[in-house]
Amino acid sequence: MQEERKVHIEVRDVTMAYGSFVIQRDLNFNIYEGDIFVIMGGSGCGKSTLLKHMLGLIPPSAGDIAYHGTSFTQASPKQQEAMRQRWGITYQSGGLFSAMTLAENVSLPLQLYTEYSAADIEAIVAYKLSLVGLGGYQSYYPSEISGGMAKRAALARAIALDPEILFFDEPSAGLDPISSRLLDELIIQLKESIGATVVMVTHELPSIFAIANNCVYLDNTTRTMIGYGDPAYLREHSDQAVVRQFLTRSAAAAEEDTA
Repeated sequence: MQEERKVHIEVRDVTMAYGSFVIQRDLNFNIYEGDIFVIMGGSGCGKSTLLKHMLGLIPPSAGDIAYHGTSFTQASPKQQEAMRQRWGITYQSGGLFSAMTLAENVSLPLQLYTEYSAADIEAIVAYKLSLVGLGGYQSYYPSEISGGMAKRAALARAIALDPEILFFDEPSAGLDPISSRLLDELIIQLKESIGATVVMVTHELPSIFAIANNCVYLDNTTRTMIGYGDPAYLREHSDQAVVRQFLTRSAAAAEEDTA
């Protein structure tokens, strides 16, 4: 008998709006423990905005977002901060502090949120950097490494506290195809090693089909979700032509969906 998967994140009746301008409405979906979940859709549909709502950076105009059954939207600031400490986040630019070495960047959450000794933090940082293939690069500054290496360093910082959830905003942006594929493989390896659920915004079809097992499609025209489930299944069987077209589009068309 197949074990029932546990819901990790619930998005319930969420409406995203700036004043009277509605970006998306009536969003309802689950993200399960261990998912690699992709938020996708055309340019300007609100993908990154939804991610910001899930991170609590923007409150929804209506609806609720819950983690393991606990409402984040209705939680107190102290409760929200405690929940955030179980998350790891990487941004499209990487978000590394340029004046800090890689070791200093990765050690920052450990210094802020743990009581580990300096020696313990140094050992953890070395381990996390080795996990992403940057062992021995502790003393390097972001300006001294490649874009792909900076993405991996940002990932090392995101996993410093062994998070339950990893959030990514366009993790492959600006990378060549080989570096992008290597980053996809790294995300899978890290997900399995720390047991995290992964939520990512991406328009990259190779990444979507290589690593994602669940997704939501946000539609510009109807301003709501019109696709939800396994992306490979939606590509072949979605009853929405726009979803099938998005998932079978050419590389040139894909470049138009980066926003």
